[in-house]
Amino acid sequence: MTDSITDDLFAALNILVLERLHPGTFKITGTVPNWLKHFCHPRVTSGTEVLIPEQQFPFLENFLIDAEEFWQNNSPNKLSSGFWTDNDLAGREYHFEASAIFLNNRKFLLIELLNDVYIEKQDIIQKARENQLKYQQLVKDKQKKEVLIHCIIHDIAGQLSSINCCLALLEFENLTPKGQERLEIGRHQTIKQETLIREILNAFSEEMRSLEAFTLDPEQAPNILASVQEVIKLLSPSFTLNNVKLQLANNIDVTADWRVIGDRSRLDRVMSNLVENALRHSPPDSTVEIGLQPDETSILVTIDDRGTGVPPEIAKNLFQKFTQGGQKSGRSGLGLYFCRITVERWGGKIGYLPRPDGGSRFWFRLLRPEN
Repeated sequence: MTDSITDDLFAALNILVLERLHPGTFKITGTVPNWLKHFCHPRVTSGTEVLIPEQQFPFLENFLIDAEEFWQNNSPNKLSSGFWTDNDLAGREYHFEASAIFLNNRKFLLIELLNDVYIEKQDIIQKARENQLKYQQLVKDKQKKEVLIHCIIHDIAGQLSSINCCLALLEFENLTPKGQERLEIGRHQTIKQETLIREILNAFSEEMRSLEAFTLDPEQAPNILASVQEVIKLLSPSFTLNNVKLQLANNIDVTADWRVIGDRSRLDRVMSNLVENALRHSPPDSTVEIGLQPDETSILVTIDDRGTGVPPEIAKNLFQKFTQGGQKSGRSGLGLYFCRITVERWGGKIGYLPRPDGGSRFWFRLLRPEN
């Protein structure tokens, strides 16, 4: 009864089961699937001996060479022929796949009709090829854009260098106090442009390669508290000019171990980007506070401001390329993107939260090096 059900099941699955008797000679085993009558005598039944490739299925000639070697090795696996196409006695096209199996010291050849499955697999293969071509085209387009960006940035950087030289020479002129003030404004603007150029270059060409170098050595790991203190020192004049206070949270233990996995120069830049972002969105007479919260495996850094916060429709894409936080951004939309790819490259996380009493909290968490 069980054998009968198995035989009928193979036939229902459009699989012809042949037992190999001698090289090139096979016996039909089990129920004969309906499609076989289109290739040989319609009265062929179970137990009928067939010759391959002399009489039926000449397309299997090459596969049987590999199958004979496979059967001799008594392998418990399955050897597949791959897809092929052949025409029946009426000239209609069919698609097949054969498998060689060694089971209980018996050698079997399974031939499966694949018409519907073949079409589905061919569609999948075709779509995969089309997607591969689209991907290759996208890569080429991206490379072209990066070359164009580099050319533009190279030209801008050259002109900016000339402007900086002229401004430096003006310091030796007898400028009026008003002239000195305007000179300082001009130099400040050129510094901002240099920062913008660095952001664009990092985003388009060095975004991964520049992040490769960082240390896991505890002795060389950067001190995140020292980085915060350095950023506060450098940015305090800008905060003072805008009448905004920049401070470190008062619960920081300066004697604790504040080392993290990363690179000091890029860590300083991440801190600078986040603190400058807070300044741009802070109203006068407000405070930006930097907090540090350690635990056993990581250190959490928070930058809190009292601005208007980030609109919900923008918040979800804040750390993507060219996303700007609002009308006051005035930037390229690359600073937060650089922060994300840097922190994540070091195994950390970064994010944004609205503050309950108004304003924004930008945070990132970096791992401690293992001692």
